[in-house]
Amino acid sequence: MNAPEESSPMLPARSQPLIAAAVAVGLVGMAVWFIASGGLHGGLVLHDHPPPATGIFTVNINAAGVTELSQLPGLGTITAQKIVDYRTSNGAFASHDDLLAVPGVGPVTLDAMRPHLRPIRKRKETP
Repeated sequence: MNAPEESSPMLPARSQPLIAAAVAVGLVGMAVWFIASGGLHGGLVLHDHPPPATGIFTVNINAAGVTELSQLPGLGTITAQKIVDYRTSNGAFASHDDLLAVPGVGPVTLDAMRPHLRPIRKRKETP
């Protein structure tokens, strides 16, 4: 009978340590990523979709400028300018509902703005 032929290894002996080192570096990298992401209890923060802000900003409609008013939901710079112009020509707003007299501010816009409007203080009249 013939003697079994010796099979050559699939990888040459000199490249096996290099491949083993590359696999070890990959495993260490995966372990570091797993620990950095919180292990079994955490998760990575999605920077493309940050969580919604929890704070709410408020504006005094009798003192705010165009820049501040344009930050309100439903308002742009044009409507904010109309509010400032209306306030300049007619005086301070007595209530939030007075904003309905400004062109471009309707009930839907006012309802969207209400959580961001500071209460209007009643002025004391001087005798």
